Amino acid sequence: MSDLPTPYPLIAVIGESAFSDADHPALAEEVGRRIAEAGYGLICGGLGGVMEAACRGARGARGLTIGILMGTEASDANPHVDIAIPTGMGQMRNVIIVMSAVAVIAIGGGTGTLSEIGHALRLGRPVIGLRTWEASIAGRPSGLIAAATPEEAVTLAVDAGGLGAVGKRGRP
Repeated sequence: MSDLPTPYPLIAVIGESAFSDADHPALAEEVGRRIAEAGYGLICGGLGGVMEAACRGARGARGLTIGILMGTEASDANPHVDIAIPTGMGQMRNVIIVMSAVAVIAIGGGTGTLSEIGHALRLGRPVIGLRTWEASIAGRPSGLIAAATPEEAVTLAVDAGGLGAVGKRGRP
């Protein structure tokens, strides 16, 4: 019998698959580590870049990592994904990622990340931005919450997700 709570709370990490900034790998890895230390699982697109760095950080802290893959092969997941879910849905899998999370942290990113931010905001998921898009609607803030550090990003995600720190779980 597992000692994991049901449902197991997840925080999504979204961002660029190819790094555009030399600081992004370390930021993503620290975000992943802090998510695990707060007792949350990490869900992402399961591929490279921000996704791989965040998974590496979470797994290094004995956290759960889930990759929702664009393609049809679980073997496409980065080596730090515990549970790989191939969808064959391409970018449409972005909705699954944000729907599965209590909050979303965006790091860097291109237009795919922007689409995930949009889906998350439309679905009412809190979105924390760390060196990512700035969004407004006709000059009004969109609801995207800016963070300056990985620590702040995870704290804001935990607070905005409404579950608080759920405690260190680690791997069985």
